[in-house]
Amino acid sequence: MRAVIQRVKSSSVTLGDELIDNIGKGLLVLLGVATSDKIDDAIYLADKIVNLRIFEDRDHKLNRSLIDMGGEMLVVSQFTLLGDCKKGRRPSFVKAAPSELANELYQQFVECVRQKGVTVKTGRFQTMMEVSLINDGPVTLIVESK
Repeated sequence: MRAVIQRVKSSSVTLGDELIDNIGKGLLVLLGVATSDKIDDAIYLADKIVNLRIFEDRDHKLNRSLIDMGGEMLVVSQFTLLGDCKKGRRPSFVKAAPSELANELYQQFVECVRQKGVTVKTGRFQTMMEVSLINDGPVTLIVESK
């Protein structure tokens, strides 16, 4: 699994004029699932992300995790994170999991985060959405399970 995480002041997902969901201070997680991923990857990534110390403490050092600061998480499925651009000019998505597996592991990731006490909001799986955010920092990281 591959995740692009962004520390945000707020983030939302819309579909046309319809607000699907939104969060305040926390993390926007764009999540890609690979064909080789298993449930262990979802468990590992959820634990890693909620415990990453990427929020500032009183001394302005990155010492606090999402759990420490009581932040929220917005998770958006994004198969394009598995795009391979090494050959030609069109990305290859053969490493991206088929939708059934991707949705299962996406849901498992969300559930693992919820079990850690984090408020989790989501986009709609397999839907073209508009994602908005106010980046905080900016702090943006790529985290992988392999």
